[in-house]
Amino acid sequence: MTDTRWVDALSAEDLPTDDVVGVVVAGRDIAIYTVGDELYATDNICTHGHARLCDGFLDGHEIECPLHQGKFDVRDGKPMCEPVAEPLRSYPVRIEGRRVVLQID
Repeated sequence: MTDTRWVDALSAEDLPTDDVVGVVVAGRDIAIYTVGDELYATDNICTHGHARLCDGFLDGHEIECPLHQGKFDVRDGKPMCEPVAEPLRSYPVRIEGRRVVLQID
């Protein structure tokens, strides 16, 4: 059985509007995205090249890697175009009170 827990990531006040922010949570480099009123979280490092996705361009539900312009769907980490082929790990995310928390196993 996998041990899962909700871990504090950042203040909800620090969330950007329709953009992405990088944070380190439980030793993992995570990207947290806001798209409208929705929150999403994935690993922050591109699976194709070692680039931080929080430095990329968010367009709707797609994050573009700043290194090779590959794109991922922030809702589930699915690769959207070449050169990326391997999906990103995604994490459940929510707001509790005034804090953003992630489910980490």
